[in-house]
Amino acid sequence: MIFGAFERMVAARYLRARRREGFISIIAWFSLLGIALGVATLIIVMSVMNGFRAELMSRILGMNGHVGVYAEGGGGLANFDPLADKIRHIAHVVSVTPTLEGQVLVSSPRSGGSGAVVRGVRAADLAGLMSRHHPWDQIQLGDPRQFTGDDAVVVGYRLAEKMGLTVGDKITLISPKGNVTAFGTVPRVRAYRIVATFNSGMYEYDSSFIFMPLEAAQVYFLLPGQVTDLQVKVDDPDRAADVSDVVLNETQGHVRVYDWQKANASYFNAVQVERNVMFLILTLIILVAAFNIISSLIMLVKDKGRDIAILRTMGATRGMIMRIFFLSGASVGVTGTAAGVGLGLAFAYNIEHIRRFLQSLTGTDLFNAEIYFLSQLPARVDSGEVILVVVLSLALSFAATIYPSWRAARLDPVEALRYE
Repeated sequence: MIFGAFERMVAARYLRARRREGFISIIAWFSLLGIALGVATLIIVMSVMNGFRAELMSRILGMNGHVGVYAEGGGGLANFDPLADKIRHIAHVVSVTPTLEGQVLVSSPRSGGSGAVVRGVRAADLAGLMSRHHPWDQIQLGDPRQFTGDDAVVVGYRLAEKMGLTVGDKITLISPKGNVTAFGTVPRVRAYRIVATFNSGMYEYDSSFIFMPLEAAQVYFLLPGQVTDLQVKVDDPDRAADVSDVVLNETQGHVRVYDWQKANASYFNAVQVERNVMFLILTLIILVAAFNIISSLIMLVKDKGRDIAILRTMGATRGMIMRIFFLSGASVGVTGTAAGVGLGLAFAYNIEHIRRFLQSLTGTDLFNAEIYFLSQLPARVDSGEVILVVVLSLALSFAATIYPSWRAARLDPVEALRYE
């Protein structure tokens, strides 16, 4: 549709309403504001949902790896080093970490008991986990080089704060898998020295995870020369299922293999469902604003009936009249969409600063780490989704102008002048 100078001039004149048609102009401004807010809200919410999913994935996969290899009948994996070497030679495998994991009760002289997960790893594997290329904030306090011997542990900083402990203090671990005596099973109790604290950025891990040297964990959990699983990282998380199949073939089915998509399906499915529902709900805001465009243009056509008749008698074609009103309505949609994109992107890129400002202003915790798992509000702008939102907003805005423009073009000049 080609717009001439005449159509642009008349459309601009109609958008600058005078006193008599001021109410129509107010409706147009509300339509523009509604579209801008709808587009901005949609971009912000989708960016936060994308950021939440990406952060959740990076935290979970950073702790657990993409593929987990376990003993076929439960229990521990013996002769795990040859198996780990065999898996390392599989295509797309980046690293294999032998891990021994167990549940314990943690206690200290300064506080009561608390449940925790002990994960035994080698010092080199812990150093790789805490490297600068990892999404974690690394070691918060202490020296990870002291992660050696049979009494050293690294704990989450939130767990240390909750237990009233710091680097150098002793923490007591109580395991239900203890020694069997004539009076029953006696839990194993031992004190360990905190050599460092870590901050993963995920509340669940920072408040309940303890790292222990692998050899010390094997002694503590009574699994000499064994591990509970092998954590396998691949170069692309989406290849995890394919690597799982190869591992099963290489081991002839003597192990159990779970990839991250199966192990955490409930988390990511819930996020995806919520993301889709929010997209549909927030699209209704733009749809309502599009209906406001329809109502304002219909009122404008009704108010400008005499002007349309005069233009028609002066030689304006129906196509020109239709383009004038189409341009009037489309200008509202385009301006509102552009303002919404600018507002949404500015908000999404600075959402954490805005959260901190509002938090300091109101004195309330707007993003509780205990509820949302993450220590800060994430946002990741997807250019493809922004383009989709822009196209959707413009399509609804343009569609809203079709009927009023067609009605203006079909107006009979004789009838319009007769009733004036």
